[in-house]
Amino acid sequence: MSARSLNKALLIGNMTRDPELRYTGTGTPVATFGIATNKSWKDANGETKELTEFHNIVSWNKMAEICQQLLAKGMKVYIEGSLTTRSWEDESGVTKYKTEVRVDDMILLDSKGRRGAGMDDVSDVPNTGPASEAPVDKKEVKDEKPAKKTAKKAEKETDEDPLDEDLPF
Repeated sequence: MSARSLNKALLIGNMTRDPELRYTGTGTPVATFGIATNKSWKDANGETKELTEFHNIVSWNKMAEICQQLLAKGMKVYIEGSLTTRSWEDESGVTKYKTEVRVDDMILLDSKGRRGAGMDDVSDVPNTGPASEAPVDKKEVKDEKPAKKTAKKAEKETDEDPLDEDLPF
């Protein structure tokens, strides 16, 4: 009998920066961005304490393009994925490590659209269903103040594993 394992990350937080879309040497889209999550509690003296965690997020293929189109700094977003750690050597030969959440699913939790927090006009932001149906061009679809958008399982992974490639950053 083999032991089971599970690698799943569920986050609800605020975007700390706009997604940055790049392409691998073979043309695979990859988007990176950050999310902040907050936790608060009362200590033994009754004082409220707060802790903010910052998470590195990476999305691949169609999901990367969707994240780049729809997400913006300040937006509240749900991310579901798995933890991935990669390593590389810096210029001085020191091995560096970075742990990221690799996106499987993304749901917008506010209706602020591409403009991020503080903007009310979302008339030009598309309301998308599953990622495979999402428009690539925002001008293709007009919608009235969408409350929630989802991008689920952007596309089946290609035969090649993008993690085997050299990352463009």
